[in-house]
Amino acid sequence: MIVFVHGVPDTPALWDPLIVALGLKPGEWLAPAMPGFGRPVPAGFTCTKDAYAAWLIGELETAATTGGRPVHLVGHDWGALLALRAACLRPDLIASWCVTNAVIDPEYRGHQNARIWAMPVLGELSMLAIRNKRRIERALVAGGMPASLAKREVPHINKTMRQSILKLYRSADGLRFSGPWVDDLTKLPRHGQVFWGASDIFVQLPVAERFASEWTLPLHIENGAGHWACHERADAFASVLKTHWAR
Repeated sequence: MIVFVHGVPDTPALWDPLIVALGLKPGEWLAPAMPGFGRPVPAGFTCTKDAYAAWLIGELETAATTGGRPVHLVGHDWGALLALRAACLRPDLIASWCVTNAVIDPEYRGHQNARIWAMPVLGELSMLAIRNKRRIERALVAGGMPASLAKREVPHINKTMRQSILKLYRSADGLRFSGPWVDDLTKLPRHGQVFWGASDIFVQLPVAERFASEWTLPLHIENGAGHWACHERADAFASVLKTHWAR
């Protein structure tokens, strides 16, 4: 079983081209929607980084039970961060993992939006400014999201998602990681891979290079692609994943 975990402000639609490129059939993969991202937030769910990590572990347990074996885990953006955390906490559930365009790195201090969303009042004001759907779509495309994907994702960026984003980024201090999320990286399963769009304006390539070097991981750099390289270069990503899984 392959589990795909999207990021922010995405939904599982992110993975559609990759699933096609991999030739996957129903029952071979799972792409759950994070609570608050194209689906309601369950009662009592706090939308913190630890709550999302616990949610993902639950999804992995279900997938491993359904498939009868550990899963191949693939995560992008916040999905990558959650994938790393879940793999550290439950390596028994992981056959392999691959992250794209986000890693847990104590030296990375967060992109501008992440820092703003982590700040009370200023974060709420920034969210008020992106209620206009056309403005959001233009901003996402300017940031590197393929236009076809932006048209699919923007309708889901509602009040629920905006509130979930604020809570998530505040729990992560605007993507400034420390403590167990960093310390527990020593527990990462060895069978890992990093895939990176070299033109990412949110998490620059040196972050990926530093992470891959520190943990002795293969790093595939996709030149000319940005933060959503996993979507815009689905064929290339599928090739990398197939080689990764065959090791």
